[in-house]
Amino acid sequence: MELQSDSDISKLWKNFKINDCQESRDKLILHYSPLVKYIAGRISASLPQSVDQADLVSYGIFGLIDAIEKYDLNREIKFETYAISRIKGAIIDELRALDWVPRSVRYRARELERVYFELENQLRRVPTDEEVANAMGMTLEEHNELLSQLSYSSVLALEELWSTGDKDDKLSLIDSIEDTTSPDPAQTFEFKEIKEILADAVKKLPERERMVISLYYYDGLTLREIGEILGVTESRVSQLHTKAVLRLKSKMRSAQIVHQD
Repeated sequence: MELQSDSDISKLWKNFKINDCQESRDKLILHYSPLVKYIAGRISASLPQSVDQADLVSYGIFGLIDAIEKYDLNREIKFETYAISRIKGAIIDELRALDWVPRSVRYRARELERVYFELENQLRRVPTDEEVANAMGMTLEEHNELLSQLSYSSVLALEELWSTGDKDDKLSLIDSIEDTTSPDPAQTFEFKEIKEILADAVKKLPERERMVISLYYYDGLTLREIGEILGVTESRVSQLHTKAVLRLKSKMRSAQIVHQD
């Protein structure tokens, strides 16, 4: 059965949610499955070729099923918007569990993030690439090469921006943006605070980095498509994305210290 109208989809939703019809659930999974392929393709483009896109699709299907089962028809949010965040979250969680990013890369990422954090606090502004390279004890060319090496790990970075203090108690970017219906007033306030801090941090990024974040995360463009808009190579866009993510993590780290004091 191929769904052709919103009324068909609406009937399936009601039949599943009200009557617990598993056949309707399966048809909803089939109908929305192209979302999984789309998201898996976007994430795959930022990962090494050794990561199989088919595996990402299989991880994402679990996220889609979870979204369909948990979605509230009375929510003031489109299912597609809700599902995309859950599908991406499922893929990211599995990638993190597999720990495919080498420890050496993770170490260099933490070092570079620390330098951004320290320089921004010292200079009270966004540091230049030259200043960052000098602080790292490397040439500008070596700095750019490092950004290229870190580009594969940055796909996970925006999902690890905020920790509430406990080892296993983390609020992901997905939760802070999409899941704003928590019955806990304190948690709802914290989500709102995170969104405001992150939005302010994005505004303070250098123009090109801000454009990359906006086009990639909000407009859904690939790195290649962004490169065509900016007139630069895909690898250069990847570097800009990595720098932007590190700067945002630095900003959130700084805000986290204030938040915990």
